[in-house]
Amino acid sequence: MRLMPRSIRGRLLALSAVATLLALIVAGVMIGGILERFVVHGADQRLDNEGFVLASLVKRDGGIDGARVVEIEAGFAPGDVWRIDTPTGTISRGGMRPLSEAMLDRRPPRPPRDRGHDLSPWQPFEGDLTDGEPVHGRWRTVLTDAGPATVAVATPRETITRPILGAMAPLILSLLALGVLLAIATLVQLRLGLRPLDRLRDDVAAVRNGRADRLSEDQPVELAPLAAELNALVADNQAALAAARGTAANLAHGLKTPIATLALVAGEPGRDPDGRLATLVARLDATVRHHLGRARASIASARVATPIGAVAEGIATALRHIHADRDIVIGVDIPHDLSVAIDRTDLDEMIGNLADNAMRWARSRVVIGALAASGSAVITIQDDGPGIPAIERERALAKGARLDERGEGHGFGLAIAHELAILYGGDLTLGDAPDGGLAATLTLPLARSIQQ
Repeated sequence: MRLMPRSIRGRLLALSAVATLLALIVAGVMIGGILERFVVHGADQRLDNEGFVLASLVKRDGGIDGARVVEIEAGFAPGDVWRIDTPTGTISRGGMRPLSEAMLDRRPPRPPRDRGHDLSPWQPFEGDLTDGEPVHGRWRTVLTDAGPATVAVATPRETITRPILGAMAPLILSLLALGVLLAIATLVQLRLGLRPLDRLRDDVAAVRNGRADRLSEDQPVELAPLAAELNALVADNQAALAAARGTAANLAHGLKTPIATLALVAGEPGRDPDGRLATLVARLDATVRHHLGRARASIASARVATPIGAVAEGIATALRHIHADRDIVIGVDIPHDLSVAIDRTDLDEMIGNLADNAMRWARSRVVIGALAASGSAVITIQDDGPGIPAIERERALAKGARLDERGEGHGFGLAIAHELAILYGGDLTLGDAPDGGLAATLTLPLARSIQQ
């Protein structure tokens, strides 16, 4: 059973309602307790004053000055009752019963410091009258020559609960009104607070439908990083699409001449008497065109973790065998735990093309190195060959460029590596190696596990 709504708005509303209800209940209980404390405190002060007067009736010999009873009762609040118990007698008013251990809540009396009217502190008690009416009172002991006397004065419990209940009614109404205002404020807050999410959703829909190129950068502070990441994702997709189309164009350019040559050879007299070769060439041309068309309309966006060192070591081993007739040393200096978010086949092709190019032009040494910097992996392939003049480097990375006219190779190695790097949000730059040769530097995104 799902306790929380699925929507953020519903969850925030439910949590706010529960929090507001609990806050109002706690506030009501606390205010009621404070109110009761003040009312009881006021009643206790009045009862203590009346008790002081009653204690003055107790004589030192343990007797009670009955002649002053009528005089002092005139100053008592209506409904207050009292009782004096001494070793020589008892006097009470209003049905006040003797104090019992239960009424005193089992608290032992505190003795006075001296005899006479140096009295013990007043202590509270809860009891009832002879007719069963509950009362709240105060009592104390007075030491006489005949023994301790007890003075108690009380007021009906109703005189305390009545003002509390009278004050609680408007308090509850005030809390209910406060709850309604908080509910309205919560609804307004949710409507205004979640409006940026609705606007962000509309922006994403506009980008997906082609009505906008990117999300608006006018976002709240909390949503600005999300909008920036979404814009980066849109830019990556657009770059990937362009790179995929560029790669398809390079491939089409590379296959066009061989297929045209096959068609010409098949058309020579006597080369294809039954036309089967021409049919196969036509099928090959149609298949290539079909798959190149699909490649232009799609993007490879797989994000995996491929170890750079393992790929570089495999390529170095293969190149040592391929160029075994040349005395060239190829070294690999890459941390074993450094990985990139690149498909292994694509990483093979990028490093392979650059390393093969370096081996073909190197005089004695090729080094493949890599390190992590600012969330990216920087892979460098250096050789000690003649290098590429700075003026020619931009053209060397252009689509279909070919600077190495001598020797084998179609001349697309640098351009293909460049296009693949851009496809993954990276780059390829050419520079001077320390030994005077070419330094090809690939910048590729690190795998997520390394970035974290």
